[in-house]
Amino acid sequence: MTGRARARARGRPPGQETTVPAVGAASARQTLLSQPVGHLQSQQPHVPSPASEEPGGRGQQRGPQSVPRGQNGSRPGGLQISAGFQELSLTERGGRRRDFHDLGVNTRQAVEHVQESKTGSSGVMIKLITNYFRLTSRPQWALYQYHVDYSPEMEARRLRSALLLRHEELIGKTHAFDGSILLLPKKLERKVTDVFSRTRNGEDVKITITLTNELPPTSPTCLQFYNIIFRRLLKMLNLQQIGRNYYNPSDPISIPNHRYNNRTYRVDDIDWDANPQCTFRKADGSEISFVDYYRRQYNQEITDLDQPVLISESKRRRGSMAVVPVVLIPELCFLTGLTEKMRNDFNMMKDLAVHTRLPPEQRQREISRLIDNIQNDDNVQKELRGWGLRFDSNLLSFTGRVVQGEKILQSGKAFEYNPQLAHWSKETRGVPLICAKPLDNWLLIYTRRNYDVANTLLQNLFKVTPSMGIRMNKATMIEVDDRTDAYVKALQQSVTPDTNIAVCILSSSRKDKYDAIKKYLCIDCPIPSQCVVARTLSKPQTAMAIATKIALQMNCKMGGELWSVEIPLKQVMIVGIDCYHDTLSGKHSIAGFVASLNQTMTRWFSRCAVQGRGQELVDGLKACLQAALRDWFKWNKYLPSRIIVYRDGVGDGQLNTLVNYEVPQFLDCLKSVGKDYNPRLTVIVVKKRVNTRFFAQCAGTLKNPPPGTVVDVEVTRPEWYDFFIVSQAVRDGCVAPTHYNVIYDTSKLKPDHLQRLTYKLCHMYYNWSGVIRVPAPCQYAHKLAFLVGQSIHREPSLLLSDRLYYL
Repeated sequence: MTGRARARARGRPPGQETTVPAVGAASARQTLLSQPVGHLQSQQPHVPSPASEEPGGRGQQRGPQSVPRGQNGSRPGGLQISAGFQELSLTERGGRRRDFHDLGVNTRQAVEHVQESKTGSSGVMIKLITNYFRLTSRPQWALYQYHVDYSPEMEARRLRSALLLRHEELIGKTHAFDGSILLLPKKLERKVTDVFSRTRNGEDVKITITLTNELPPTSPTCLQFYNIIFRRLLKMLNLQQIGRNYYNPSDPISIPNHRYNNRTYRVDDIDWDANPQCTFRKADGSEISFVDYYRRQYNQEITDLDQPVLISESKRRRGSMAVVPVVLIPELCFLTGLTEKMRNDFNMMKDLAVHTRLPPEQRQREISRLIDNIQNDDNVQKELRGWGLRFDSNLLSFTGRVVQGEKILQSGKAFEYNPQLAHWSKETRGVPLICAKPLDNWLLIYTRRNYDVANTLLQNLFKVTPSMGIRMNKATMIEVDDRTDAYVKALQQSVTPDTNIAVCILSSSRKDKYDAIKKYLCIDCPIPSQCVVARTLSKPQTAMAIATKIALQMNCKMGGELWSVEIPLKQVMIVGIDCYHDTLSGKHSIAGFVASLNQTMTRWFSRCAVQGRGQELVDGLKACLQAALRDWFKWNKYLPSRIIVYRDGVGDGQLNTLVNYEVPQFLDCLKSVGKDYNPRLTVIVVKKRVNTRFFAQCAGTLKNPPPGTVVDVEVTRPEWYDFFIVSQAVRDGCVAPTHYNVIYDTSKLKPDHLQRLTYKLCHMYYNWSGVIRVPAPCQYAHKLAFLVGQSIHREPSLLLSDRLYYL
């Protein structure tokens, strides 16, 4: 935050500080890991072509003699790696300009009660450090923006740049040029300057440089420029960018026992005419097939003998102009990142977590290494001096607040929990639930091999449900064959209008079986259902804990209520919205909409809308909100006076569309209810994917800040009404905060009240007896959209809309 912005936030006149917004440092994984996402990782050796190979024609490259090319010489398998932080880069690849909606949106100016200050005051002060460095500038710093025209017009960006660079004595060595926009740290003598250059073929070109803007440090264009410069600095440090992350290839992390070849390749071509049975020439001159080579060298058996091969053009050999193509077998390659098999490998994930989940002090050291490299590199410092910029050597420090912990209310009793654990399963054990639904008529479906597992689950449920206040009869036991159609047929024959819930014990986690059960019980025969894999129930040491968890889930799905926290606000409806992209059913987007129905936020209305292909923003908001208001009125006999919406799942660059598209839908819906109905509306964008991290200073060491830490200064945006909340406690690594951006607000709640309410709602997710990272309605909306997008692919029956059937 700039000095002027801080002065405005605190109600003081702007000062003369020249500090510009802090620039987030690359995270530890960005500077350490050398396995980027987007390349192909090959479990195979480097197989060069014969040294006599010569480059082919333009845009083509000949491969090994024994591996012929495709007929057209095209590269259907080429992977283009994007350049730059997408949300802040000045141009896209090829010079196409993007709309930087987020940077230009000033939502705070429309929220009257926070124009003077958006900071809260409640809670205990705490000293924090963040993974940001302050970027300072010389006094009177400004950025001058010029538009560059060519006559005749030059299409090639490289040619345009080359012609302009011939006049470096005019524009200076320090500049940024994307082909049409020129940014300079100094102002040229004339507003319009004409210069001339000549191409190689002798054509004279007139270049017109026109001043279009003089930008202050807080301009959105300057924020883009800072990122361009920062990206340039990282390139000078020899860091390689893949996607949005930067990697240090000279400082890789080796994880033994899981990968025997850490080579990373870019796929430049696919040779459809070759296969693993083709041969290549070894260094000793002998020929061998790929099949035999991998069998002898790596004990790898290639199973698909007809698969095509991939071609990766490696760097030129030293002293040779020939490009050395590398032949890759698709079967032995995988996209860098983690496969499902790897994610399910406990030992591998444990070894990987040592490097990805760095504790605060170690993360701080790794970030400091980055800034030290920046400060000690002569080329980097020369670039910064040319622009009149300088990075602070120390991480940004400031004061945050820790708000008061919440008490869990259950069956008329209040419980305090350990904030370092952030869960209360032990404290509330044996206490009746707020609303316990009876299990009078329910089904337990299992296969013959899981008969003992089913009986054990039944006996454990009889043990744990009495203390919860759940009245439970013996289930109707149904044995079925281990086939998908057998489960569905049993449900068709056994479910009656009096059935409370159907519990299905599955022999495996096969998706088709789970999907068929959920689709039938959410659409065709709408009743709550609970699916559990037999392996989960077969561990004696966790049997009672699992039975308790299942009993709580079953109660929620039948409409029960577990616990609550104190909500001082009256007549308020809380709404959560999230989206999920269904990649199977025509790539539709599923919007999950969840709204509270009572004062204690223990009952919820749920509905989803199936949207157009690839669509992120919600079209059906009006219908969802109208249905929620009808249900609210049914329960309370009046309409809410306040509506607070937590909108999750918003991507970068969509903020402007959200303000101008979704918010008006809410307003139109409220107008349609009646002329006399004018509730106060608040819309908050929830963002979990943030690189920001906070470290608490404690007795000379750095630790994770405690749950309830609120940050609304320094690293927030002056043009936004935004704040961060750390709601969870983590055992390993650094805790990740959640960013909240209030884009519309007529409720006039104080920042303290809105921050406290948000933190309270993080305690209300019934699928976990503890605090979660986002408000409960956001997580409910996510679970609903995920179930529909993954398994059902259609809107569930409205008969289930007043139950949390998707937990």
